[in-house]
Amino acid sequence: MTDLTGGAQTMSLVAFSAVTTITLLLCVMTGPDQDDLDEFYTGYSSLSPMRNGLAIAGDYISAATVLGTGGVIALFGYDGIVLALSTALSLMLLMFLLAEPLRNAGRFTMGDAFARRMPGRSVRITACLVTLAALLPLILVQLAGTGQLVAFLLGFSGDSLKTGCIVGLGALMISYAAIGGMKGTALIQMLKMVMLLGSGAVIAVLVLRRFDWDPGALFSAAAEQSGVGPAFLRSGLQFAGGPHPRLDMISSQLAVVLGGACLPHVTMRMYTASSARQVRRSMSWAVSSVVLFVLVITVVGFGATALIGRAAITQADPQGNTAYLLGSRAAFGPDVSTAETLLFTTVTTAIFLTLLASVAGMILACANSLAHDVFAGRGRPMTGRREMTLARLSSLAVGVPAILLACLVQHRSLQPLVTLSFCLAASAIAPALVYSLFWRRYTRLGLLCTLIGGTVVVLLLMPGTNLVSGSPGSAFPEADFNWFPFTTTGLVSIPAGFAFGWLGTVASGRRTAEEQRRQYEAVEGWILAGVVRRSG
Repeated sequence: MTDLTGGAQTMSLVAFSAVTTITLLLCVMTGPDQDDLDEFYTGYSSLSPMRNGLAIAGDYISAATVLGTGGVIALFGYDGIVLALSTALSLMLLMFLLAEPLRNAGRFTMGDAFARRMPGRSVRITACLVTLAALLPLILVQLAGTGQLVAFLLGFSGDSLKTGCIVGLGALMISYAAIGGMKGTALIQMLKMVMLLGSGAVIAVLVLRRFDWDPGALFSAAAEQSGVGPAFLRSGLQFAGGPHPRLDMISSQLAVVLGGACLPHVTMRMYTASSARQVRRSMSWAVSSVVLFVLVITVVGFGATALIGRAAITQADPQGNTAYLLGSRAAFGPDVSTAETLLFTTVTTAIFLTLLASVAGMILACANSLAHDVFAGRGRPMTGRREMTLARLSSLAVGVPAILLACLVQHRSLQPLVTLSFCLAASAIAPALVYSLFWRRYTRLGLLCTLIGGTVVVLLLMPGTNLVSGSPGSAFPEADFNWFPFTTTGLVSIPAGFAFGWLGTVASGRRTAEEQRRQYEAVEGWILAGVVRRSG
């Protein structure tokens, strides 16, 4: 089941080549003018709510979501469903709480949203550093996963070929970000979502057909094939080996719910909406798309376990990252027709496109922050042409080291990197956004303490988790420096991030807090409702 037939491999290779060519042409054709910053950063906010919503959902659903969450569902059943639902809940949180104020407060980057209230180079530089810290681990995961995916699909076994895939596709992703800008990457995200949802829905239907359209029969069969019986359909299986499984699950869900919505490459899509009404409609499309995908991946993940067994999934990949592909393949049954091979090729192409689009969006977010917050924010006026040139060079500055690091970590467990990104977003970015958008007395010192303190706590705690060492599936299974009792840092680092912001604001003094309150009141109407406050 882990190897594809020669015909399927050939079709996948042709499809990958076609998708690569088409998407690169789309970026070239929609690329901005050399001096048009609004077009490069926001695409003139010209996308319709449906297209912008699909682009937001595309940025939100990365390859780590497709492959990683699908693997958790296939291996741990109920816990995987909770993770998938937390993913959807995270985007709902962004929709109802942060989307509209974030769009009103910012212009191009997250640094703009913070600087609306607290102008200053230190704020912009810190926002850029946190953006890089949160997104670089995810970029490494996507790039390393590219080599593994292509090797799995096309039957490659040599490390040099996997490394070559990482380098070649990494260069392509840098080109997407540098040439296409916001509109080019948005088109790729839309194409990715259409293919991912369309092919996934068909596979889910095929899986349900195998069980006479009875979800209960599907779940029962998955439990029987899981090797753990009824525990597969109960909470706690994923963290059963830890000292505090219930708290561990809560910690993990907090990181997903708060972190997923606040990752910088997701929040930057808020600035592509032309109005508050447009951002609300865009988020409605995004949430609907993500909820539909959660249903699809749940059916396919359980189908993989029910049809081929948990042991076979673990044998193919201990982390279960190939479960979505294995479940898609198993849905056809033992005799695969040409039409079914074509459909499976569509599934693999959608995942391939997911890898390309996810990395391109993350590189673009990092490059935009470097160019706009660090280089263009030095105080001296800069022409649009020069800033755009810097943004494109920043894509190289971010992408090239990421490719090199991805080649080094490709043989390690990548789960710690995914967890690190979500924990950083939940512990540093989420508290900073909530405070800066809604707390009147929040000060510059409080903001810096939130961003820096939350980041430092995560970086200190993460090496002590069992994802890094102390377990067979960790990044360093041969070592054991596991001292932190939870798999993720969220239960400690998220409250710490909020506490640092409060302490920094209190330490600023009453006079500074009052000055900040008056400054916030001057822009409060615009941030919360997009209305300019009039005096008198």
